[in-house]
Amino acid sequence: MSNDLLAWRDQFPILSRTTYLISNSLGAMPRGVPEALGNYTDDWANEGVRSWETRDWLSLPLKIGDRIASLLGAPSGSVSTHANVTLASAVAASCFDFSGKRNKIVCSSLNFPSLIYLYRQQEQRGARLHLVDSPDGVRVPLDALLEAIDERTVLVPISHIIFKSAFIQDVQAVVQRAHEVGAKVVLDVYQSAGVVPIDLTRLEVDFAVGGTLKWLCGGPGVSYLYVKPEFADTLEPTLTGWMSHTNPFAFDPNPIERSTGAGRFMNGTPAIPALFACGPGLEIVNEIGVEAIRVNSIRQTQCLIDASDEHGWQVNTPRDDGTRGGTVSIMVPDCENVSRELLARDILIDFRPGAGIRLSPHFYTTNDEMDHAIETIAEIVAG
Repeated sequence: MSNDLLAWRDQFPILSRTTYLISNSLGAMPRGVPEALGNYTDDWANEGVRSWETRDWLSLPLKIGDRIASLLGAPSGSVSTHANVTLASAVAASCFDFSGKRNKIVCSSLNFPSLIYLYRQQEQRGARLHLVDSPDGVRVPLDALLEAIDERTVLVPISHIIFKSAFIQDVQAVVQRAHEVGAKVVLDVYQSAGVVPIDLTRLEVDFAVGGTLKWLCGGPGVSYLYVKPEFADTLEPTLTGWMSHTNPFAFDPNPIERSTGAGRFMNGTPAIPALFACGPGLEIVNEIGVEAIRVNSIRQTQCLIDASDEHGWQVNTPRDDGTRGGTVSIMVPDCENVSRELLARDILIDFRPGAGIRLSPHFYTTNDEMDHAIETIAEIVAG
């Protein structure tokens, strides 16, 4: 199967000159992106402002939302697009009033910090933030997380996969407990979409956020917000804007007439160039299929763990296939400086404090590239 996936390598120009093991941070750019951006500039140059209608710019954010929805097991019309995950999460948070007795937000200290900052700021609106700590920096203790969710909890924002360690959380258990007490779950799928299959409908999460930047190879500037269709039209986000109006070009100063479905959660003018740029990556991942990517990813990450064990390096990633995402985090002596030297040698990885060097192969990564990275780390460590 891995050989079949490698047929896509020539679609990613950077692979010809680097060892690219950083798809958990920024997926490699597909060859079709310049053409897609060229289509955008042609629209702008030739149609100008008319492009909003004649080139469908106005409908593009929700059309991209539908393409993303198909990769997430979500129905058409349930995913809106935004500039980044923090903004998408802020839109979801703005749907709730934290001034009453039900004002508790429960999340993990291993959530991505930008989202912790966002939810902590909700304390200015009356919320109480409860952070569940991790004893090892790798896993979120499920019992502690479930125990923290009680009748005063309104929101439970959790990461499907922890960004530092690639630990896959038990989403179903969290959703079940949250719904038992009337709380809503916001699932961050940034580190899973495109490398681990997701079925938001089956998981019954209330909200989900993510972006095209990483495993979807869509570049920066396009993130998304899924809202469960069963209650989407009952919500009144206070973080809103003219693009959520049923007729934005009416420029009506009266109270907003909200769109239904995903359009209800739009706000300001969308980043049209980024929406064009993300298309080729979404097309490739959809054509390959996330299930095939996942099978290959499990093999790849196990190879990296085995190689790290042979060198005696600390592995800060779960060893069980079922709880491991697409990244392997390893701690080696002088880890941060080793990571800088790897970058200098065109082996693209990253370093995260407390996690170490993150190695993230994707469907376009060869066995030789993984071997090369491990051998180079060993060489640098040996001095």
